[in-house]
Amino acid sequence: MRGMNKLVLAVAVLAASAGFAQEAAAPDTRPVPRNAEGRISFAGTPEFVGNWEGLLGTMANTNGINPANIPEALSYDQIPFQPWAAELMAVRREGGGKDDPHTRCKPSGGARMFHTPYGLEILDIGEQVIFVNIGAPHSWRQVYMDGRQHPANPEPTWYGHSIGQWEGDTLVIDSVGFHGDDKFWFSRDGYPHTEQLHLIERISRPSFDRLRYEIKVDDPGAYTQPWTGGWFLTWSDGNEPFDYLCQENNLDPERMVGEE
Repeated sequence: MRGMNKLVLAVAVLAASAGFAQEAAAPDTRPVPRNAEGRISFAGTPEFVGNWEGLLGTMANTNGINPANIPEALSYDQIPFQPWAAELMAVRREGGGKDDPHTRCKPSGGARMFHTPYGLEILDIGEQVIFVNIGAPHSWRQVYMDGRQHPANPEPTWYGHSIGQWEGDTLVIDSVGFHGDDKFWFSRDGYPHTEQLHLIERISRPSFDRLRYEIKVDDPGAYTQPWTGGWFLTWSDGNEPFDYLCQENNLDPERMVGEE
């Protein structure tokens, strides 16, 4: 009888878990907001404030298919590394991210900005789109939307020089002029890059609570050909910017010791 009771309890727990999973996976029926110009908005609304969290996805699939990744994301063994980049990436994976400059409060361009704790704000102000990190050095990134081109020889920076345009409801961003790999990692995973890095990012909002982030990496100094990665970010209801300064909240250096 005890065995039967345990079986009934186990079935009840499994049923409850399945019901919860179905409820959690229910689609968000709130309409995707648009701004006064009719463009898709990546921000909240007066009724639903919040911002984006992207901590579950990865640039590429490393252990099977990550459901948080976009379908176009490659498997790790498909990444077209140059030999030196493959060796460096292996070292970084072994170290568990302990050498990531981001953990020392350094700004991080490219995909790394979309992997920052406490949320990401995306503000469309017409001639520019501004990306604001909360759990980083409280920094921002500018994307010029006024039709300008990249300068001939851009001064290298952490976020690069970014120009954008709308393709329907998708924001397409072209960025060049980055610091090299010694300054920052362009992804949380630690994929190497050089100052030849050229990124094409495609950002869309297929539903109220989901942001699709796709990134094409073109760096002939580190890879034999361009490759694509990306993941989905989720909307965090009620999450708003707060007074966070990385320099006084940084607990990572003591934790990020990795393996010897």
